[in-house]
Amino acid sequence: MAEAAGGGWTRRAHGRLRHSLKARLIALFLLLALAITGAFVAGMQNALSLGWRGAVRPLVVDYVDRLVAEIGTPPDIGRAQAIADRLPVTVEIAGPTVRWRSHPADTGGWRAPAQGAWSQRDEALLSRTTADGHRITLGLNVRSWHERPRRVGWITLAVVLLLTAGAYKAVRKLLQPLDDIRAGAQRFGEGRFAQQIPVRRRDELGDLAQEINAMAASIHQMLEAKRALLLSISHELRSPLTRARLHVELLPEEGEAGGRRRALLQDLEEMSTLVGDLLESERLGQGHAALHREAVDLAELVEECAPGADLALDASLEPLPLDRARMRLLLRNLVGNAWRHGSADRPPVVRLAREGGDVVLAVRDFGPGVDEAGLARLAEPFYRTDAARQRTTGGVGLGLYLCRLVAQAHGGRLELRNAHPGLEAKVVLPA
Repeated sequence: MAEAAGGGWTRRAHGRLRHSLKARLIALFLLLALAITGAFVAGMQNALSLGWRGAVRPLVVDYVDRLVAEIGTPPDIGRAQAIADRLPVTVEIAGPTVRWRSHPADTGGWRAPAQGAWSQRDEALLSRTTADGHRITLGLNVRSWHERPRRVGWITLAVVLLLTAGAYKAVRKLLQPLDDIRAGAQRFGEGRFAQQIPVRRRDELGDLAQEINAMAASIHQMLEAKRALLLSISHELRSPLTRARLHVELLPEEGEAGGRRRALLQDLEEMSTLVGDLLESERLGQGHAALHREAVDLAELVEECAPGADLALDASLEPLPLDRARMRLLLRNLVGNAWRHGSADRPPVVRLAREGGDVVLAVRDFGPGVDEAGLARLAEPFYRTDAARQRTTGGVGLGLYLCRLVAQAHGGRLELRNAHPGLEAKVVLPA
């Protein structure tokens, strides 16, 4: 489980790195700093090695000769110990009469070159053989300074982390307009154009924010013009539709005239329904219509609006504060679509239940379903999978759009999915 958790954290971190411009910039800065540091260290090592060979090496050779001469022949252990105490070096003497080390290996103070790590010239640099056959080897005494590099390393790491944090803060401040632009794009996508994107700077990102604000204002103006046009047309059509219905009602009910009368009444009813749907969608979409909430028994309302359907209702649900008229409109549209597009051999299923903290109303038919490409657009206004808009297939594409608006007005949402077979429309309302 620990490995799975670690793998999940790694995937999440990788996903954040891929989708975060700030994180990628910080990573780029770190890689650039590491590359520059590596190149600098490599160059300095090369330069120092050249200096070692050309200038320092002869000085070290001369100094080692002087130290060995100071120890004497045969080697004097007292002098060797004095040298080891005075200088950060170790002394090892190996020969026929004297075998001695200034810092025994088990104390951690001896540091000799690993076998094969140095060349013969380097080994000859720190080793001398006296006339009586003793070999004197000098090394580095790391006891006196091995803690200091560790402290330097921790200090260096802390400085790098502080610099990284400072760079992240600077990049975050530099790219803050991107957060404003993203939040503004989300607001505009949801149809909320009142709050524009704040323009914080006068650079390229500031210019981008101004351009997006101008584009949003233009889109808002076009949408308002379209809504105003639809509202005006809907209002203007109501009066002639009412007069036409009155004239049709005066036609005879029998014979050939009766058939024409029924066909005209059906057409007028569809046109009146379309006008009503347009007006209702404009009110709900713009928030002009306040909900008239009252305690509504959803199970009772479903039984009223879904006669003949296969019902699976949770009778224990308490009444909810809903707008009865608009919930009736939602139910009639969903159930009507299920009957219209479902199977003739199997009625639609209406399910009402509590799921967690929500109340779920689901209507499913058993028809052919909807193509996956058009499923996401099914609740858009005037969108229909059948572009011909034949009377037998019904409607002009406002029913599911109205259902979505009613659900959102009540603080819920409309979800559509292919149920294989058929289509399921699920309305989730907060309990």
